[in-house]
Amino acid sequence: MSRLRLVEGDITNQEVDAVVNAANTDLILGSGVAGAIREKGGPSIEAECAAHGSIGIGQTAVTGAGDLPARFVIHAATMELGGAAEEEGVRSAVRSSLEVAAELGCTNIALPALGAGIGGLSLRKCAEISLEEAQAHFERENPLEEIRVVLLGEPAFRVFEMVQDSARVVAQMERMGKRSR
Repeated sequence: MSRLRLVEGDITNQEVDAVVNAANTDLILGSGVAGAIREKGGPSIEAECAAHGSIGIGQTAVTGAGDLPARFVIHAATMELGGAAEEEGVRSAVRSSLEVAAELGCTNIALPALGAGIGGLSLRKCAEISLEEAQAHFERENPLEEIRVVLLGEPAFRVFEMVQDSARVVAQMERMGKRSR
């Protein structure tokens, strides 16, 4: 059974098959999630990124996970270096991350708030996109059993929780409307 979990914590501590990095198109591990992955994962991840080279917005690149308790890091580009994240780029990056994880045979994945933080996309919009794409992914045949959205700090967690609760209410209202007809 597939499930979506919201977790407050540090993505670099998640014991999963794949961790998603909020990347820039040059795959330079700067600050935020990327910086934490660089610090805790060790130099091999950064070396693999440099060897891979640039990718487009919405695309992904896969490296080993170095010293992280994961098998892979999926680097999802949501913006150019020094730029800002936009909704469609974030949507494509989330979708691509989940597709690549499935192709790799992953059963679980840890996903950060792609595009928020240094990317500048609002947490609410990030949550809407991330949760919509996760739900759509579960509707297709794939090996992913768990998508874990890992959020640093209670405020970010609460925004995602609010968006998730709102989507549940809308779905329930739609079901009730269909029953009363």
